[in-house]
Amino acid sequence: MKKADPPCHRLFPLSRRARHRLLVILLLSGDALALGLAFALAFLLRFQVLLYQGPLTPSTYRWLVAGAIPIWLCIFALLQLYNPHYLFGGLYEYGQVFNGVLLGTMALVLLGFFQRDELTISRGWLALFCFFALFLVGGTRFGLRRLVYALRRRGHLLSPAVIVGANEEGCALAEQLQRWSTSGLYLQGFIDEEKPIGSRVLNPYRILGGLDELERLVDREEVEEVIVASTALSREQLLALFRSVGTHPQVQLRLSSGLFEIMTTGLQVKEIGYVPLVSLNKVRITGLDALLKRALDWGLTLPGLLFLSPFLALIALIIKVDSPGPVLYRRRVVGVGGREFDAFKFRTMFVNGDEILARHPALKAQLEKNHKLKDDPRVTRVGRFLRKYSLDELPQLFNVLRGEMSLVGPRMISPAEKAEYGKWGLNLLTVRPGITGLWQVSGRADVPYEERVRLDMYYIRNWTIWLDLHLLLRTIPVVLRGKGAY
Repeated sequence: MKKADPPCHRLFPLSRRARHRLLVILLLSGDALALGLAFALAFLLRFQVLLYQGPLTPSTYRWLVAGAIPIWLCIFALLQLYNPHYLFGGLYEYGQVFNGVLLGTMALVLLGFFQRDELTISRGWLALFCFFALFLVGGTRFGLRRLVYALRRRGHLLSPAVIVGANEEGCALAEQLQRWSTSGLYLQGFIDEEKPIGSRVLNPYRILGGLDELERLVDREEVEEVIVASTALSREQLLALFRSVGTHPQVQLRLSSGLFEIMTTGLQVKEIGYVPLVSLNKVRITGLDALLKRALDWGLTLPGLLFLSPFLALIALIIKVDSPGPVLYRRRVVGVGGREFDAFKFRTMFVNGDEILARHPALKAQLEKNHKLKDDPRVTRVGRFLRKYSLDELPQLFNVLRGEMSLVGPRMISPAEKAEYGKWGLNLLTVRPGITGLWQVSGRADVPYEERVRLDMYYIRNWTIWLDLHLLLRTIPVVLRGKGAY
């Protein structure tokens, strides 16, 4: 019986090339309109609202804009902002928009520098344009991304895909694609040599055939993405696979690393004796990225501590009055490279918390399983308020200054808890733990433990300085709502 056509063929019958061309046309049109509107708004505010009389006439600015917009679009193209491989997948796109707008603005500044005095471009107009362009171009792309995601959820703009290999790695890849409905892939099933055709591997996916049938399946089902779980194939099978569909004009062949437990840190390729050898970075964030992240940590933490110092002193006084015991609690946690350190927190529990918990065996078992209790009898009255609004974590700002933590990162864990991460534990040690992070803004303690692990791994794999800024901004409303913290 012939397999039903995938939704992407039924609802949006365009080839991969046609889809890419359509998206590029939409992006080019949107960018051009956004840049034109930014130029117009800057001109209106600078010369009409503020009544500034510059040396150039409006006609000159119109000619300048007409020539500048194509240059800007070329800069965007050089920054891969129209490359389908980099679109609609993360904050990298917005970072490149920022870089493109700044580079284009610098080009206009240099143009004005080399012109005669009477042709000097208004610096105020340029500054206003840069401001408006960042928001308008970024906003246009944000809106288009939301549109593409919505279409993908409804079966449009999808690429039919198969996974070669139905072992543990292949199933892990399928589960990841299942969770991300906006990935742009429509997974049809597995190709595997060991399991019989038609057998169910992972609901709702079945074995579609063996390696010998892959080429026929690609042509019959118009498969566009072949994802290979490399641990499922021998070297000879991998070579045969590349000979079969590696040069197929319709197919994008993607090879999983086979080492997804440790491949979040990035790779370096070095040729030694004419042999290309791959090495893994020991930490995820290095070089200029590490410098930017530390600059963000210090730039926000130092003024934050100065501003909050009276508030911190007041919290310490209230804790001291509410219940006997120290103001600060030191939690032993694991940092970069497995080094342990004490994370500072305001004390939110009674000092005899272990004795209190021993009287509740069911709660103790729940704590050992989830590492969190919603109704914890050990927590003081003041402690419940501090936890609800994450005020108990403010002393960790000192851990940030000491270089043990970051403002944004994966959640910190105890040495015993590291075993819960299993195969992902190696990844967790490649970045500093954070005061806030992806799992905190996604539901905090209401997020199941397995989901917390997955969110931490996503953060490590996809880190950019823009992701940190995005998460910091999302943290503010989450904390103010006080939901999911206990």
